[in-house]
Amino acid sequence: MSSSSASFRRFMASLSSSSSLWHGVSLRGPRSGSFAATRSSPLIGCRRNFRRSFFVASSALANENREFVIVGGGNAAGYAARTFVEHGMADGRLCIVAKEAYAPYERPALTKAYLFPLDKKPARLPGFHTCVGSGGERQTPEWYKERGIETIYNDAVTSIDIEKQTLTTNSGKLLKYGSLIVATGCTASRFPEKIGGNLPGVHYIRDVADADALISSLEKAKKVVVVGGGYIGMEVAAAAVGWKLDTTVVFPENHLLQRLFTPSLAQRYEELYKENGVKFMKGALIKNLEAGADGRVAAIELQDGSRIEADTVVIGIGAKPAVSPFESVGLNTTVGGIQVDGLFRTSVPGIFSIGDVAAFPLKIYDRVARVEHVDHARRSAQHCVNALLTAQTHTYDYLPYFYSRVFEYEGSSRKVWWQFYGDNVGETVEVGNFDPKIATFWIDSGKLKGVLLESGSAEEFQLLPKLARSQPLVDKAKLQNASSVEEALDIARSSLPVDATV
Repeated sequence: MSSSSASFRRFMASLSSSSSLWHGVSLRGPRSGSFAATRSSPLIGCRRNFRRSFFVASSALANENREFVIVGGGNAAGYAARTFVEHGMADGRLCIVAKEAYAPYERPALTKAYLFPLDKKPARLPGFHTCVGSGGERQTPEWYKERGIETIYNDAVTSIDIEKQTLTTNSGKLLKYGSLIVATGCTASRFPEKIGGNLPGVHYIRDVADADALISSLEKAKKVVVVGGGYIGMEVAAAAVGWKLDTTVVFPENHLLQRLFTPSLAQRYEELYKENGVKFMKGALIKNLEAGADGRVAAIELQDGSRIEADTVVIGIGAKPAVSPFESVGLNTTVGGIQVDGLFRTSVPGIFSIGDVAAFPLKIYDRVARVEHVDHARRSAQHCVNALLTAQTHTYDYLPYFYSRVFEYEGSSRKVWWQFYGDNVGETVEVGNFDPKIATFWIDSGKLKGVLLESGSAEEFQLLPKLARSQPLVDKAKLQNASSVEEALDIARSSLPVDATV
């Protein structure tokens, strides 16, 4: 075996062992009992257990607003800032420090509308700053300034001194905090440099700069290879179709989005992509990314010896929680990320963590999870800040929710929008013909545990979280015999307790 092949196998093995997440929730993750047993039990509801003194006599500090500091510039940071404003606790008290050069924005746009061809009205900032994704106000840089929120952009935090309650940034700034919220999100999993992971023309998407670089390549591209059959792979491939490019998706699993989709459901989506000209190479392992004479990526070599020409390659093989330099506040070694309790408190008094990077108790399923999704980023931010600023004691009770919207640009023959709530465990019942609707129900021990719906109405989508949270006993045979998605949803709705139907 070549050294590059062995390197890649070790790399993929490390991903498999450390990533029990599919774009977020660890659906079959560990139970949370050990976590609860090892947590200390500070007095809940007493504000002094949340906030620490932030006063210090030093002229070397770079931030004026020191009572609350948020590290990170993604969705969670933006929604946390809004919650501080709602409590009247932002003006002159809140500072945000981020490695990106932009005010917090709705990151999911980067693999969706941001990648639309230039003639199909692509999304651009300031159009998708938080909190427009949930129907809220657009928080531009001016919004933060007007509300007295100090912002430090393009300057990543590189170290923390827990005893002195200070942070040091890449530029050398020394920042003071009273209460600290870590909202650093994730970084893209990358291919090793040995096999060409850093070649020009090879792209990863986590921020605006990444997306801009990809668009620059797409403008000149002819042949695109997308590595990964998950969310990123599906969304980037759909965008490439809009650019009318030769597109191939390569992944090692047997079908698309294997951590969620059933084989039959995946087949429906694969057929739709094929109708749009996308090719699939399933069960394929990559050996090497080859460079051309100009030094840019020119082809992908697979383990079986076959070769796919490509002038642009997009790697979407997952993400890793961005815990550095906060390892000392306590990590979860199973699902990754910073360990927190149900109020997003870490093991260090006065330090909290929210969003993608936080490993929290998933109360409804009694286990610890990390969730990489905008819905959790928003809700965790709001819950954390509410707990920090008030006597709130009820713990976070999140219901896993995922969705995807693709082929939404002008001229597309078919738009795709599916939503999933709950847990994908147990047996499945599939109803519908994907024209355009289809629904999949997950049933375990007679209880409805999860449901996915494609192209539902607003009312039908609103039913899904009620079903997933209530977990009603359902008649599997009736669902199997339903003649339409609408009938199947009515059967499921009739199984709900009366108080859950309201």
